[in-house]
Amino acid sequence: MNREEKAQIIEDLQEKFRNNMHFYITDATGMTVAEVNALRRQCFQSGLEYRVIKNTFIAKALEGLDADFSGLNEKVLKGFSGVLFSKENGNAPAKLIQDFQKKNSKKLTFKGASIDSDLFIGAEQLEMLTKLKSKQELIGEIIGLLNSPVQNVLGALNSGKHIIAGVVKTLQEKQQSE
Repeated sequence: MNREEKAQIIEDLQEKFRNNMHFYITDATGMTVAEVNALRRQCFQSGLEYRVIKNTFIAKALEGLDADFSGLNEKVLKGFSGVLFSKENGNAPAKLIQDFQKKNSKKLTFKGASIDSDLFIGAEQLEMLTKLKSKQELIGEIIGLLNSPVQNVLGALNSGKHIIAGVVKTLQEKQQSE
């Protein structure tokens, strides 16, 4: 591979990092070809992309970005590295990795991740990342919280309407009986 091809790969990879707000770096050492293909299929079904990339290409691509990813260079970019890219949902790759580990093999290990330029390094971070809520889940919760006071007011007005109707009916009956 000549210098221009390497530069093109790094440029393409930088564009991939810019377009995907969230990425996870994994180690798939010891996985069979069938297991890697199963992982790629599962990624495709989840709307994620999985690519095996040389650590030097990843490091050079990250250097060209605005955010500081130096923490990944020191601890994560060693050995066999595969990158999971996600455009919108920050916890989807974590859930996929955890699910894949349970179903197929513990050989796929989580090395590190960047979610909105925040770094998460080490396998112990995976459990916490799976519990992150997606943007859609957070929006749904906020709408639910905003909607509940409105529902309470409407419920109070409806119950008040029945009380007032009962009082008016009682007064009307009392007036008719006199």
